Amino acid sequence: MGKILELHDLRKYYATQKAVDDISFSIEAGSIFGLLGPNGAGKTTLLRMITGIFYPDSGRITFDGAPFDPLNDVVKIGYMPEERGLYKKMKIGDQALYLAQLKGLSRAEAMEKIKFWFRRLEMESWWNKKVEDLSKGMSQKLQFVTTVLHEPKLIILDEPFSGLDPLNANLIKDEIFGLAQRGSTVIFSTHRMEQVEEICDHIVLVNLGHKVLDGSVASVKQQFKENKFSIQLQDVPANLQHPAFIIESQKKNSFVMKINEGYKSNDILQHFLQQQVTIESFQEILPSLNEIFIKLVEGSKATTRAFQPVTD
Repeated sequence: MGKILELHDLRKYYATQKAVDDISFSIEAGSIFGLLGPNGAGKTTLLRMITGIFYPDSGRITFDGAPFDPLNDVVKIGYMPEERGLYKKMKIGDQALYLAQLKGLSRAEAMEKIKFWFRRLEMESWWNKKVEDLSKGMSQKLQFVTTVLHEPKLIILDEPFSGLDPLNANLIKDEIFGLAQRGSTVIFSTHRMEQVEEICDHIVLVNLGHKVLDGSVASVKQQFKENKFSIQLQDVPANLQHPAFIIESQKKNSFVMKINEGYKSNDILQHFLQQQVTIESFQEILPSLNEIFIKLVEGSKATTRAFQPVTD
């Protein structure tokens, strides 16, 4: 489907702080893309440049095959910020109608789409309620609806599951998958790595204004694997030792093993099969995105500290 968004050497500085320092990446149309990083990493600044709220100090943005034009392209983007962006005293139906018309929909089009989404997310009875009377989860559902109802090409969701109970979180998650299947591209920003593993096709990790990781979820996990395997045996054999592996942990008949350099997983299997031991399960242990995230962020902090000047 091609690229919907390309960032080329973006930089944004605030006084002496480099909020974004030479970041480049691209996003495939129709994908669900994870933009990750700790607090203060530069994510929010990136999102604000992508939406035209901020202009980069240098670099360029290509949107839908052409140079990004914030004034005209903003109607093709839906942005759901982490902080609530709703008018507390306004009735919910009126607010959804107002925001839809700001995105270029006629009143009739807006009413049709609002009714569709309110019915879909079980919000039909909310029309005359005020935002200030909603729970955090209810207002999050409203923000989601006002972000997507004009059917934007690019949807940016910053912590979209904040305040949602598990039932409504699953409801919104299913809608995110549905939007991508219908052709929208989703940028998903969150601190919840388990949600990223479940939802995203591709991720970029930024820290201290720099891009430190860029790849598909599957390739990133493969990149950081440590040649560990879990194996469950029917019985513990007489001989557990072999130069192919070391046993890192054992729980009854289950073991976690790390393969030594120069050996393969088949060497583990062959060792036990030669002893006529029944292997009930055998699988590779891949690191979680949360483990990778912590490793990279802590590593970049250590590097930064190592290059800081020592003062008396």
